[in-house]
Amino acid sequence: MNMILFHICSALLSLIYTTYVFFEPATWKFYANYVIIGATVASGTYLEITRPVHIAQACTTGLLYIGFVSILMVAAHYRLARATVKK
Repeated sequence: MNMILFHICSALLSLIYTTYVFFEPATWKFYANYVIIGATVASGTYLEITRPVHIAQACTTGLLYIGFVSILMVAAHYRLARATVKK
């Protein structure tokens, strides 16, 4: 039960923090975000191994999460690069 709670909290935190990084990009914020995203992926993998559920549902949800976070991270990198060039 605790791992599920950790997984849900880390996923929500990473979505919120990724959105924040998109609007206020900075290099050090990317590293913090990678740790949060890694914790989410690691806990999801652990949950899938220890408590197998419908693999299609878990994979679909995980892919949507990874896709959304990846798009925001790439956009944030682009915004940071543009801001750096303008200075």
